[in-house]
Amino acid sequence: MAEYNPAEIEPRWQEAWESARAFEPGRLAGARKFYCLEMLPYPSGRLHMGHVRNYSIGDVVARFQTMRGLDVMHPMGWDSFGLPAENAAIKHSRHPAEWTNENISHMRAQLRSMGYAYAWSREIASHLPEYYRWNQWLFVRMYEKDLAYRSRRKVNWCPKCLTVLANEQVEQGACWRCETPAEQRDLDQWFFRITRYAAELLDDLPGMTGWPERVRTMQENWIGRSEGCDLDFRVEGSGAIIKVFTTRVDTIHGCTFVAIAPDHALVTELVRGLPEEAEVARFAEGERKVPSAEKLRAGREKRGVFTGRQAINPITGTKVPIWVANFVVAEYGTGALEAVPAHDARDYEFARAYGIPIRVVVDPPEGPLDAAALETPYTGEGTTRDSGAYSGLKTPEARRRITRDAERAGVGRGAIQFKLRDWGISRQRYWGTPIPIIHCPACGAVPVADEDLPVLLPADVRLQAEGGSPLAAHRGFVEAACPKCGEPARRETDTMDTFVDSAWYFYRYLDPRNDGAPFDSKVAESWFPIDLYVGGITHAILHLMYARFFSMVLRDLGLVSRGEPVKRLLTQGMVTLGGSAMSKSKGNIVDPDEMVRKHGADVTRLFTLFAAPPEKDLEWNDLGVEGVDRFARRFHRLVDAHAPALARVPPVFGREGAGLANGPWPAVASALRRKTHATIFKITEDVDRRLHLNTAIAALMELTNAIYLAAPVSDLEVVSRVDAALAPAVREALEAGSLLLSPFAPHLAEECWSMLGRSTLAAREAWPEPDTALVETEEVTIVVQVNGKVRGRLSVAAGASESEVLEAARADEKVKAHLGAGVSRTVYVPDKLLNVVVQGGRG
Repeated sequence: MAEYNPAEIEPRWQEAWESARAFEPGRLAGARKFYCLEMLPYPSGRLHMGHVRNYSIGDVVARFQTMRGLDVMHPMGWDSFGLPAENAAIKHSRHPAEWTNENISHMRAQLRSMGYAYAWSREIASHLPEYYRWNQWLFVRMYEKDLAYRSRRKVNWCPKCLTVLANEQVEQGACWRCETPAEQRDLDQWFFRITRYAAELLDDLPGMTGWPERVRTMQENWIGRSEGCDLDFRVEGSGAIIKVFTTRVDTIHGCTFVAIAPDHALVTELVRGLPEEAEVARFAEGERKVPSAEKLRAGREKRGVFTGRQAINPITGTKVPIWVANFVVAEYGTGALEAVPAHDARDYEFARAYGIPIRVVVDPPEGPLDAAALETPYTGEGTTRDSGAYSGLKTPEARRRITRDAERAGVGRGAIQFKLRDWGISRQRYWGTPIPIIHCPACGAVPVADEDLPVLLPADVRLQAEGGSPLAAHRGFVEAACPKCGEPARRETDTMDTFVDSAWYFYRYLDPRNDGAPFDSKVAESWFPIDLYVGGITHAILHLMYARFFSMVLRDLGLVSRGEPVKRLLTQGMVTLGGSAMSKSKGNIVDPDEMVRKHGADVTRLFTLFAAPPEKDLEWNDLGVEGVDRFARRFHRLVDAHAPALARVPPVFGREGAGLANGPWPAVASALRRKTHATIFKITEDVDRRLHLNTAIAALMELTNAIYLAAPVSDLEVVSRVDAALAPAVREALEAGSLLLSPFAPHLAEECWSMLGRSTLAAREAWPEPDTALVETEEVTIVVQVNGKVRGRLSVAAGASESEVLEAARADEKVKAHLGAGVSRTVYVPDKLLNVVVQGGRG
């Protein structure tokens, strides 16, 4: 028998696909489109298993939809600007372009070796002028629409990377990339006015049913819409007004102090000449260095200083002390708040620490609260008390009346605020898109004319680890003439945040060689929205929010017709080893190249798809890899053994296939045919509707077992023993198995399809259609036991596999409560019973 040899098989079929341009879109006139996309990689130099899993998931869907007859767009490119390339260039005394291009070349070869069905004619790289020219063009259009602007702001600064960090890039007070504690600095920065789209970004979320609920919730929380009331607190003895925003104006009678941010514009004025001036100044100076994200950290100690001044409550007319507090952030809301300790957790903690009175003004439905005995604040709805004319009202009604009366008195107004801040895009580094602005002493900030784009990065720069942007020291780059008046001026030396590159790249894929526009609007219209987008949950806020924002801007610029770019989003789980995400620093990396050398690309792909559902984390297991390897070899052995005997049986599937009649058939053949068509039905459902790729592979394994039972072969057999009556059913099963395997293990599928005498590419064949008359769809009830005790009953499709039933059991609330530390083993009686043995308990 021929031995399964991936090292020989896989390059041969990759060449065949390349020669046939098998995965280029636009070949099927009139076909329905399918845009399948995985998040493009940063060219670090090597693929890791997270890449392999991500791209394998997308590749299954792209290949499946191609075989279903859809016109599939499945491109790949490189998010190739960024700080790591610049840091590597500094470390190794090489130019970032050289380092980046070498990495792209290596990673492209790795992707090809995995057999991914990419339309390589669409390849882009964001560091090339033909791409970043359009970043600049879009920036100019946004500048013209007041969506791009420059402002001096307090920014998050990484002292190691020497660049500005967006709030989203500060994680637990540190730089998201190098984990150095972030600082605050005052800098002139360029911003995109994403806040103009805050309401739309939020309002669209409920209708985005193809996105995971978790991602939508994360974005909803980040946008942070709050409906409430703006109030004007007048500073006693001064004309100054402290504006506050509150969502709970019903509690205004419980306000016992006003808190303002350390960098609030009024701080210096409030304490000038007072005994508290020096102490407030020291406190404010220390807090100004703390990153915004750290200020908002939930567990941070609440600290502050009294200003010595009082404010007038605009509703009650009473005086309340003004404090400078570290839990108030100038960039959020108005930078000030009316503090109600009895009904807000942060206010309560601060008031307890500094002995500030706590006044209850809302009682819960259960009854009155005792302020003296209050151990935690009550933050829920209820009935107002001790609130003057507003006492005895339900809190929503109290909010309505107080807001109305504040508006009539001219001391407040109803308002809506968002937590979302404008997107700071300035970076003080070299390896990014130059911002196309020239600063003229007479004309101010002037955008570069379209005909002068792109503003090229100069190649002859001196890269440095310290001292800010190397562009600022390059006279040839900095010195420019003003586009308006022609007088000497200075070119902007900040470059764009690399998230700009990835905010619209999926449009450029559609028209990558267009030299007159970012893309042709008609071409974009024919492909959008993206039907499936696959990427990590870590991009839920950063990339995905920015991509949505850019699509809305492109719509308003008239380049596209829709605002939301992605119809369905899959956030795949991480690949872990020893319970931790794979990383070089932890020494728990599994090298994809080594896996391909040892087992082949198909087995590597199969394991990443089979070991866990796509959205769950995958724990790497060498024994599991060996099991998948055995499956691939068994299927190859089956085809190799039976193909000679099946040569005289007419083809069943594909363009040359004629199908099989419904009988009569011998019992063994009938059972095999039912299993074949049930498998086609199940895998079609698993991939198309549910994206349960692991259970689809399990079904392929079960079909392989069924073929072995019907037409057994051993390692020593070289001659098929299939008789004439069974041969058509065996051929049907092997052909179906080869085609069903094609999206998952495409090289093996092509080899088996060829061994069965087929001259076409399996990847371009039609997906097999199940004979519904042969598909058993009735349901059965499975009794589920945990350590021998009945814990639930499940309704599943007849013939469901053990893995499918176990997955359903894990999802059942009654069963899940008894699974404890984890499943040790299972005992399964098909269509009747599943007994789950758990570790360390009786179930």
